Amino acid sequence: MIVSMKRYATKAEIQSVCDRILDFGYKIHAIEGEERVVIGAVGVGDVTACLESLEALPCVEKAVRISAPYKFVSKEFRTSKTVIRINGGGIEIGGDDFIVMAGPCSVESEKQIMESAHAVVKAGAKVLRGGAFKPRTSPYDFQGLEEEGLKLLRKAKQATGLAIITEIMSDRDVDLVAEYADIMQVGARNMQNFALLKTLGRCQRPVMLKRGMSSTIRELLMSAEYVVAHGNSQVILCERGIRTFETATRNTCDIVAVPVLQEMTHLPVVLDPSHATGKRSLVPALSRAAVAIGADGLILEVHPCPEKAVSDGAQSLHIDEFERMMASLKGYVKLWKESRPAPATV
Repeated sequence: MIVSMKRYATKAEIQSVCDRILDFGYKIHAIEGEERVVIGAVGVGDVTACLESLEALPCVEKAVRISAPYKFVSKEFRTSKTVIRINGGGIEIGGDDFIVMAGPCSVESEKQIMESAHAVVKAGAKVLRGGAFKPRTSPYDFQGLEEEGLKLLRKAKQATGLAIITEIMSDRDVDLVAEYADIMQVGARNMQNFALLKTLGRCQRPVMLKRGMSSTIRELLMSAEYVVAHGNSQVILCERGIRTFETATRNTCDIVAVPVLQEMTHLPVVLDPSHATGKRSLVPALSRAAVAIGADGLILEVHPCPEKAVSDGAQSLHIDEFERMMASLKGYVKLWKESRPAPATV
């Protein structure tokens, strides 16, 4: 349920409402606005009795049941857009800037990741992507440099100022990866790894959740709910293509998922054109489409020498291709900013 407090409710009044909700056996999640506070409550209990009890309080404006199965990530719970602040607030995903995250699929060597980092920041990227732990279909493929890869990502961050996003595969590695990463990426194969999602909910690092290759939008939102319900509201959703009968591309990009998600949730939504297509020639066009349809950002693969990449070389842009693509996005981003809806107030 959602409880909207009256304007300028005191801390004592807010606490009294929270205490009453807790008495009914619900968990609480509050959003503080400039003028009012909204309290979300989830759990199993007598909803009708709880709502009636809360509405009787003079400090409560209204109390309503949330109809969506995902509570905290729904637009019903929060109408204003969630903005994820990274690098001390220097980067905002979901805010007024279109954020590009770019870099190689895998961290392969110091030379490779440093060259990539310097190239993508020069072209306008704000976040460096690079896999230290790599989930691979074949057990014989390159699995990543693990902690050594994380150390190289940190070195690249220190040299360029880029924030770092890297994949987390196991709940056992959350503390380790959190030492190095600014954003914890949950890959498509782990979207419903609920032990991992619960642990990330207690981590307090921003999480980017990629849609599973055969998952519905509702299932993606329910996975996001796991993270938020366990205490971490900093979640970014990523459309990266789904598996269909089509074989012309690596996956089928469900690009309409971007505006659909933005109607259903307050969380930022980004698009991964590299995995959605599997072909570097298609990445620039899909990136422009992502801006045009209103995504909050992109995450894509760039490599100094894709032909020698140990993973995903066919979909990785050459550095010069990335530079040209970023230049081509400028006009689209200008229109994107002009059409950006005004922020809602709680």
